[in-house]
Amino acid sequence: MAHSSRPGSSSHSRSATGGTHSKRTSGATRSKSANGGSRSKSAASGSKRPSTSSKFKKNAGLKSDVPERTPLASKGHSGAVHSYEPKRPSRATHDVDAPTTRGGERRSGISESRPGRSGFRAPNGAEQPLRQERARTSRPEGRANTASRPEGRANTASRPEGRANTASRPESRPEPNPSRGPRANDSHANPFRHEERAERGAMAPLHRPVAHGIVAALGVIMIEGRYADKVIERAFKAEKNMGGRDRKAFAEMVYEIVRWWRRYGYAVGWNTEAPPRPLEASDIWKWLGAFLIEKSIKLGQPPKLPPWDEFKSIDPLEVANRLSDLDPVRERAIHESIPDWLDRLGEFELGAKWTSVLHALNQQAPVVLRANSLKCTREQLMARLREENGISSQAAFKTEHGIVLSERKNVFTTDAFKEGWFEVQDGASQQVSTALDVKPGDRVIDACAGAGGKTLAIGAMMKNKGRLLSLDVEERKLQELRRRVARAGVDTSEAKVIDSLKVIKRLEKSADKVLLDVPCTGLGVLRRNPDKKWKIAMADLERLRVIQAEILDDYTLMAKPGGTVVYATCSCLPSENRGQIDAFLKRNKARIEKDPGFPKFELLSDRTFWPGEDNYDGFYTAVLKRL
Repeated sequence: MAHSSRPGSSSHSRSATGGTHSKRTSGATRSKSANGGSRSKSAASGSKRPSTSSKFKKNAGLKSDVPERTPLASKGHSGAVHSYEPKRPSRATHDVDAPTTRGGERRSGISESRPGRSGFRAPNGAEQPLRQERARTSRPEGRANTASRPEGRANTASRPEGRANTASRPESRPEPNPSRGPRANDSHANPFRHEERAERGAMAPLHRPVAHGIVAALGVIMIEGRYADKVIERAFKAEKNMGGRDRKAFAEMVYEIVRWWRRYGYAVGWNTEAPPRPLEASDIWKWLGAFLIEKSIKLGQPPKLPPWDEFKSIDPLEVANRLSDLDPVRERAIHESIPDWLDRLGEFELGAKWTSVLHALNQQAPVVLRANSLKCTREQLMARLREENGISSQAAFKTEHGIVLSERKNVFTTDAFKEGWFEVQDGASQQVSTALDVKPGDRVIDACAGAGGKTLAIGAMMKNKGRLLSLDVEERKLQELRRRVARAGVDTSEAKVIDSLKVIKRLEKSADKVLLDVPCTGLGVLRRNPDKKWKIAMADLERLRVIQAEILDDYTLMAKPGGTVVYATCSCLPSENRGQIDAFLKRNKARIEKDPGFPKFELLSDRTFWPGEDNYDGFYTAVLKRL
């Protein structure tokens, strides 16, 4: 996906939404979580799509003791917290986002409720009563009950929030005495520090300060419209006490909840396509609750939530049933968590292939690095990361310099990164750079350079011989490019702002190779930027198509006769890809008929990198030659 366009267009940013936006480094996001978009391993299901299991239906021994609650009043739409009041269970509950049947009746996906009982459906469809959960015997503060649990599992139900179980620790470590107050290294001194390792097969504990931070970050992303990677990066900078484990959980939960925003909204009764009112910050606790419920089910546990006031309005069993009842075919847009207009567009442009593409776009993206061949080989980088940082990796498929990390790690703190040994770049993005086929000594123009992800790859291929000109309409992006170029040791690069079309005209017939990484919807990299699908609209796509056509018409003339132009997007829509190339060649032919001396272009090859192919992002490249 590119990052600039011709001056005078309505938008020259990589974003499809207008305004001031930051360019994403192609292939990964450079936040401290190293998520890149996804930037991090799914807190819910690794690389699997959330598809709620029916395992919870076997655990009929848990009865929800939380009464159904309904919002009484809201203090406007300023983010004030609602007050709640219990109400008698109704005969049936429906949701504004529930699809209607042929008769017009809404399908709620929730079992019918009756006064005095709570239940959920068994696999045969019959409602099953829930057995009353066995009452736990309370114990003195800080004492753990392990008698009825497997060895090493601790009961923390009777402890104050934040207290850790020490029953299974070595005897040499004394149990903390609450009367003494927090020690310098106690978890109470640092609320983000874990005091116990999560048991196998159980959900890692979520501390309330982290939960509040997640909800606040989601509010900035989904209400204020900020980019997820930047929001997470700022949150980490603001909270210095947050440990590595909590940072990882924080980033994973934020990205996953954003990725499945519509799905979880449906589960808690919120229609994201037609909201009943403006979303408020206090509402977002419901999305966090839905995520935690689905995660507990995937771990083979009954649907449950922490006993916090923020979750009192959520019935875990009701949410679990709604998630499990989603039809992946008939309710695809909700099940795959995507706006209706985008689902219709994808099906229109890709037909039956859209279903598999959509599924791939919801998978977790791996961390892929590109070794900087100016400073090291791929093998040297792999060895250094393993020896210095304990990071294991393997060669990235179909790339010359790429490696894939075996697990997600924050690579931006390593000495290898600080010394310019690598950049984070998806494997498909690396292949886009190689499609230009640059040689040392070439004169190359990266016409939509942005922050320079592909500029760095091209500079390394040129071996600091020749001239590399990086252009963009936004100076702030070029400032970041200059910093990255200096760290990577690329000496042949020059960055220049496109402040008018005169810049392009002065460069006509000057380049051996021209890369046009044009602005696009970015649908091919939704794995890494899941918030993108909630920020774009059909009007943005129409505007971007105009910009893409203008860039093809004007910027291709910078290539010398016999030179090469590579058109590239990080989209999987044919209307942004081959459709644009066919239209350009048709316009070029018509122009030559009127003016026989006008430059002629021909298509040498093109390729679509489908999302998930080789576990890479979605890209498109077309190689044109000026005759």
